[in-house]
Amino acid sequence: MKEKKSKELKNKENEKKDKQKKDKQNKDKQNKDKQNKDKAAKKEKAGKGKKAKDLETRPKTGKRIVLTGGGTAGHVTPNIAMLPRLREMGYEICYIGTYDGIEKKLIEEVGIPYYGISSGKLRRYFSLKNFSDPFRVMKGFSQAKKLMKELHPDVVFSKGGFVSVPVVLAAEKKKIPVVIHESDMTPGLANKIALPKATRVCCNFPETAGTFPEGVATVTGTPIREELFHGDAAMGKEFCHFDDSRPVLLIMGGSSGSASVNQAIWGALPELLKDFQVAHITGQGKADETKKGTPGYIQFEYVKAELSDLFAAADVVISRAGANAICELLALHKPNVLIPLPLSQSRGDQILNAKSFEKSGYSKMLEEEKMTKDTLLQAVRDVYTRRDTYISAMQGSGDDAKKDSITMITEIIDSLVK
Repeated sequence: MKEKKSKELKNKENEKKDKQKKDKQNKDKQNKDKQNKDKAAKKEKAGKGKKAKDLETRPKTGKRIVLTGGGTAGHVTPNIAMLPRLREMGYEICYIGTYDGIEKKLIEEVGIPYYGISSGKLRRYFSLKNFSDPFRVMKGFSQAKKLMKELHPDVVFSKGGFVSVPVVLAAEKKKIPVVIHESDMTPGLANKIALPKATRVCCNFPETAGTFPEGVATVTGTPIREELFHGDAAMGKEFCHFDDSRPVLLIMGGSSGSASVNQAIWGALPELLKDFQVAHITGQGKADETKKGTPGYIQFEYVKAELSDLFAAADVVISRAGANAICELLALHKPNVLIPLPLSQSRGDQILNAKSFEKSGYSKMLEEEKMTKDTLLQAVRDVYTRRDTYISAMQGSGDDAKKDSITMITEIIDSLVK
């Protein structure tokens, strides 16, 4: 009996020792992981510092520009469109955006040095984040000032979005010229704060230019990516497994897609397919699995390299009325139906954009509140029937977006570099 108790005690002691040993090993592993993580963070910070230091200490062989803008693809793609021309003009190019926004992925893909800063959203509605985000903006302003000192660019070009605010304010503080591009007819909240600090303003609409003192604003249009002008219609149809039996209808709901537009398209799909082959960009996570394999219909959550071919193949386009999207449709002379974001989801900028394009004869506007299966079908059929009229109006717009926008904007930028 005594021996049995002694053995049990010994076993318990061994179990206790084993547990202590395992706990120590786990703790050591956690400490090691933390040390490795801290080292990696320091290394990344040092790398970013070195990247900026390299630019600071390297003899200036040309001019330097900082581009900024983010939050949506529309605040980034015009910057990307200008890269070839800026490089031709001898600019060293850097980009300042958020730590993990869409702009980081897009810019790093094109090989431009990228610097992330803190950013907070500026809201017109109540949110608990309204109490914390101003501090993020203040932190971003401090970081942007430091980057201006390290990078000492000759000029800053801003495409808007919340991350651009601290960058523009920091540049103005350091007396660095700032050029801001305002795509919409009326500026958003971020640009409303930044615009008074701008040396020059580029815009899409004459109505926008008229709100600034003479000589400050110029109607330039929006920079359009060069590759969009070189799409291949045959390749676009092949990509979609389409033939030449029916015209092609392309649907785009903005960079993140539109659930309401998607639902309207799916509701009208049987009727649409009687007249069109339909290529539908739904947005990430918004595709309908039950529609896969429908003859004459294909859906993509996101399209990148093939977008130029899809544009080339499209006879009619349904789109939201974001400024960049409508400028691309105008430049490519694509008959279109615009479904702007309603006032319940926006400040009304897309409604103004769509009304302006409809008035000019470039587009047909369909308000989301009035969108039904029948109104959608009627709008698409009307635009296709009158497609030559729309194309003629766009061709006669006098806006050679491919040539003039990038040339005008880069010349404005260059005029400010001493």
